[in-house]
Amino acid sequence: MNDRLTALKLFVRAGRVGNFSIAGRELGLSQPSASRLIAALEDEVGTALFRRTTRAVTLTEAGATYLMRIDAILAALDEADHEARGTGELRGALRIGTSSSFVLREIIPRLPRFMMEHPALRIELLSNDRYQDLVTEGIDVAFRFGPLPDSSATVRKVMDVQRVLTAAPSYLDVRGVPTMPSDLAHHSVIIGPAHLSPTFSFRKDGRIASVRVDSPLTVTINEGAIASAVAGLGIAASSVNSARAELESGALVRVLPDWDFGSIEINALFVNGKATKPAARAFADFLLGELRA
Repeated sequence: MNDRLTALKLFVRAGRVGNFSIAGRELGLSQPSASRLIAALEDEVGTALFRRTTRAVTLTEAGATYLMRIDAILAALDEADHEARGTGELRGALRIGTSSSFVLREIIPRLPRFMMEHPALRIELLSNDRYQDLVTEGIDVAFRFGPLPDSSATVRKVMDVQRVLTAAPSYLDVRGVPTMPSDLAHHSVIIGPAHLSPTFSFRKDGRIASVRVDSPLTVTINEGAIASAVAGLGIAASSVNSARAELESGALVRVLPDWDFGSIEINALFVNGKATKPAARAFADFLLGELRA
């Protein structure tokens, strides 16, 4: 790997993690060597790419713009290398962004086979129940739920998953079992990322029923909503995937199972469009096959 290419890869990683030492270590470089390469790159480009303090390094405005351009170029180079090898072997780093619940329940249990098939690939899981910025966080593929805002990212639909209401048997023993959507007005409903609106809508036999619920508890992560429901704090809305283990164990039971609570769309987003990393496409294909199976 020549110095120029090494410097560009180092620059991108340092821009992501805000630390020359960490970025250098990932590329097998010492901290002094990493600092020298970045300084040489700045001299060659003709401008400062980083602001340096004793605690961290951050991108300048020029550095942020440069990173977006170089990231796309490195992705295209990765694609060319992959095609030239012709072996299907995946190398380098793959950054996957999605919700904490999806990482814990759907991705991590399926990772062993994928990583065994691609031992030279390094995977980074960035989990956050709030939307992640694919560009600034350097995410190669993100999995998102629900409607998507306008974006320059390439979108590929993965699947639709059913939304459900769940509650602990202990809660229902005390508060009673809802038989109609209107009954929810007299229950404690946990608001989480799967349903942020206090108005719930249902369908059954061509009818639409809507109810405004009382929400004494709001949580920002889906795992928190599920845990709260298991603890007997109320009725929680989630995707059926997110509550599958608890439903199968009996820790939670379905509420209003005869009413259609709608579904949530799962999409894969690729920030670089046609220059998407081969590893990002391969993982999306792998996960899509696993989920549909």
